[in-house]
Amino acid sequence: QVFPSQDPLDRADFNAVEYINALFPTEQSLANIDEVVNKIRLKIRRLDDNIRTVVRGQTNVGQDGRQALEEAQKAIQQLFGKIKDIKDKAEKSEQMVKEITRDIKQLDHAKRHLTTSITTLNHLHMLAGGVDSLEAMTRRRQYGEVANLLQGVVNVLEHFTKYMGIPQIRQLSERVKAAQNELGQQILADFEEAFPSQGTKRTGGPSNVLRDACLVANVLDPRIKQEIIKKFIKQHLSEYLVLFQENQDVAWLDKIDRRYAWIKRQLVDYEEKYGRMFPTEWCMTERIAVEFCHVTRAELSKIMRTRAKEIEVKLLLFAIQRTTNFEGLLAKRFSGCTLADGTVKKPEVPPPSTNPFLEDETGAETDEIVMEKSDTDKPKKPKVPDNPFHGIVSKCFEPHLYVYIESQDKNLGELIDRFVADFKAQGPPKPNVDEGGAVLPSCADLFVYYKKCMVQCSQLSTGEPMIALTTIFQKYLREYAWKILSGNLPKTTSSSGGLTITSLLKEKEGSEVAKFTLEELCLICSILSTAEYCLATTQQLEEKLKEKVDASLMERINLTGEMDTFSIVISNSIQLLVQDLDAACDPALTAMSKMQWQNVEHVGDQSPYVTSVILHIKQNVPIIRDNLASTRKYFTQFCIKFANSFIPKFINHLFKCKPISMVGAEQLLLDTHSLKMVLLDLPSIGSQVVRKAPASYTKIVVKGMTRAEMILKVVMAPHEPPVVFVDNYIKLLADCSTDTFQKILDMKGLKRSEQSSMLDLFRLRLPAPPPGGDGAGSLSLSAPTPEQESSRIRKLEKLIKKRL
Repeated sequence: QVFPSQDPLDRADFNAVEYINALFPTEQSLANIDEVVNKIRLKIRRLDDNIRTVVRGQTNVGQDGRQALEEAQKAIQQLFGKIKDIKDKAEKSEQMVKEITRDIKQLDHAKRHLTTSITTLNHLHMLAGGVDSLEAMTRRRQYGEVANLLQGVVNVLEHFTKYMGIPQIRQLSERVKAAQNELGQQILADFEEAFPSQGTKRTGGPSNVLRDACLVANVLDPRIKQEIIKKFIKQHLSEYLVLFQENQDVAWLDKIDRRYAWIKRQLVDYEEKYGRMFPTEWCMTERIAVEFCHVTRAELSKIMRTRAKEIEVKLLLFAIQRTTNFEGLLAKRFSGCTLADGTVKKPEVPPPSTNPFLEDETGAETDEIVMEKSDTDKPKKPKVPDNPFHGIVSKCFEPHLYVYIESQDKNLGELIDRFVADFKAQGPPKPNVDEGGAVLPSCADLFVYYKKCMVQCSQLSTGEPMIALTTIFQKYLREYAWKILSGNLPKTTSSSGGLTITSLLKEKEGSEVAKFTLEELCLICSILSTAEYCLATTQQLEEKLKEKVDASLMERINLTGEMDTFSIVISNSIQLLVQDLDAACDPALTAMSKMQWQNVEHVGDQSPYVTSVILHIKQNVPIIRDNLASTRKYFTQFCIKFANSFIPKFINHLFKCKPISMVGAEQLLLDTHSLKMVLLDLPSIGSQVVRKAPASYTKIVVKGMTRAEMILKVVMAPHEPPVVFVDNYIKLLADCSTDTFQKILDMKGLKRSEQSSMLDLFRLRLPAPPPGGDGAGSLSLSAPTPEQESSRIRKLEKLIKKRL
């Protein structure tokens, strides 16, 4: 099909029979058959006419195409002929122009060559005359005129570089070089005569001849200038090497001031006597000072190696302080343009500090640290990079900074011992509800001292000594964590698994379990807050140390282990608080499990054991919350850990309440609901400000206590018919453990024969266990390991009582 059409005759699946049936659907329609035949014949004639017209049209198109192609070929031939004519005319025009300008071009070349010849001859005349004058002035030591003339001769000689093949030119060039060499040797001899290397100093002042000689040296080989500078500085510092020899008393570190005083006098003397002799761009004053620094650094290194045992911390710090002051003085006086060696190792631009170790933090102690830091660090941060002379002398003290590190080790050890003694003498911090759990003041003192050490050491060196200091910091952070924090946590009489036999025996006699006092609770919270402060500040300390130390050593600074130590202290503190409250609730839960629940006749208010649990919670939780006001997240952790410990223990004691009557189950359900409400309100219990409990905590309480309520609802349900009871258990508890089902049956007080048939039915009705085994999870929830341990201890206690 070429064109779209609605005609049935054009369809691909055309069927003649169907088409005829469509035209004549009935016998009556055959009456107009002649009319239909005529229409079809007319249509056939029209199609024939159309086909004939199209075929004739296509024949004419072929003839028109051939004619158009012939016309195009003729036009191309005409265009090609015109282009060829234009090209021929252009070539003739170019030839004509060349003939016209031939003479002009020759004249232009002649003029250029003549100008070059005249210029070269003038240069040659100047060069020849200049060389003669240069040799004459050199012999007469007329250095003032020589300086200008020599520069001109050298400049003119550069124009003859391409003519060096000509013997006369080469001879002139050699005479210039000989004159330069002679000048150099002559000037060096004049300076040697004026400033002899051996013997006394030159008595007279500098002469104009030497001043002009320096100008000539600027034009000569740079080695001449360097030789003059070297000899002059060496002669100028010769007295220094004699006065401060290693065996002299003034050479030791305690008299290091005299070295710097001597060079100051020498520089003043130089400015007065020789300041105008040397050109300003030689920076002779700075060169003398720099050479003095190099000599001093070498001499100090040598004498300190020899007398290393005599170096004390105060003496070393005194010498370093005087030396850095002198380096700062040099930076104010000189630009450092003559420092060709790599003595400056600091980066040009210090990175912007984003370290919170220097920023404001919460807490009064931190404010003191920040104020102190802003006074000491901020002015010094730009000072080190801006001083090109930093370390030019003081670098020699770096190998001996181990003395400083050992001193800080000793001082920090004494500081920790003083903290321990002060804690014993002053006792734990007094409870203060208004302030919350106060951070121990000793930790702020420790970090203030750390900051001073770090700033001081970074001024002395940012290399290996900073790594050694970091190791000392790590050592005493761990000691502080164990001696001051962990070492002062109150000792509990209960182990992690449960109470001791002694405390259980006392329970039987009706006495209360030993609880932490108000002071002990406040101390635990204070230690927790201190550990949290230390954790945050240690992280900032690590960042600050990485900023101070050389980039190549940054990876060696890692305080993660110390931060983990403080995290352990925090975890232990929270665990102590949880254990204390948990142990306080144990007698009440034991009393619950020993009540005769089958004899309860009516449902009343909440039971006494619930009141006891609530009382303990109301006693402990407000104290802990107020003392952890500054570290809210750890109070939330305490609540979560208590819920995770108390709820499984409560469910475990529920299973021990057997047998239970219907009324008893209702009373237990009421008690369970009361405990659930108290636990949900635990984070804000006893607080004037009602704050919504965290969602993570609420989820744990709702899940755990709802399970306890479901257990009691199953116990309350009638066990007849058994199928309904089992299905109800599976629906409410979704626990596939036969142990849990067995405990439910025990709580209902069913006989062993009834339990056996019920268990068989339960196993039959169980759904297929999903992969991963949820039953094990339910079992672990209902009977955690700590409770099993507690149960074993109670059985052992019963055995002891029977034997007694």
